[in-house]
Amino acid sequence: MVAMEVHVSVQRGFFDLDERYAALSAAGDPLEKLSALIDFEIFRPALDAALQRSDGSKGGRPPMDAVMMFKTLVLQTLYGLSDAQTEFQILDRRSFGRFLGLDDGDNTPDETTIWRFREALVRANAIEALFARFDTHLKDQGYLAMGGQIVDASIIAAPRQRMTDEERAIVKNGGIPEDRAARDCQDFRVWAGG
Repeated sequence: MVAMEVHVSVQRGFFDLDERYAALSAAGDPLEKLSALIDFEIFRPALDAALQRSDGSKGGRPPMDAVMMFKTLVLQTLYGLSDAQTEFQILDRRSFGRFLGLDDGDNTPDETTIWRFREALVRANAIEALFARFDTHLKDQGYLAMGGQIVDASIIAAPRQRMTDEERAIVKNGGIPEDRAARDCQDFRVWAGG
């Protein structure tokens, strides 16, 4: 008797991807939180001004969306990734694809595209201002972007400094409140091993 292998093809359901995204959300996807905090469209005018792309009337392959590419640089910065690793992680991680607004089958940025996009912003002297605006927007909402390894990048609530009205007045005039200066000096001594 000859043994036969039977392969059963399982057809994916219409809602399978939605269920995976729901599971990501339930697990606390930090990129979903970041998307809720920042409407990345606020960066489009600055990106368009810096990139000065053609209108496409001469033909050629259209460029990748500038906002999606900026979000790619945000991912790269948050997770400390090289261009090649960024390309891989976008292909590999559903959370990255969802953050970038990419569906299965969409064109994804490769490492050369990522490098060229970043270099275009550097040449236009725009990249520092864009990331400063990104950081300011997060801070204004009470958050800090804590970059790190791929496993632990997260968005956390920023610590709040508590000052009295008197301390605020001293700081506003360029001074340092006495008790705060002593505390900072003590903290430095502890940190420096003194």
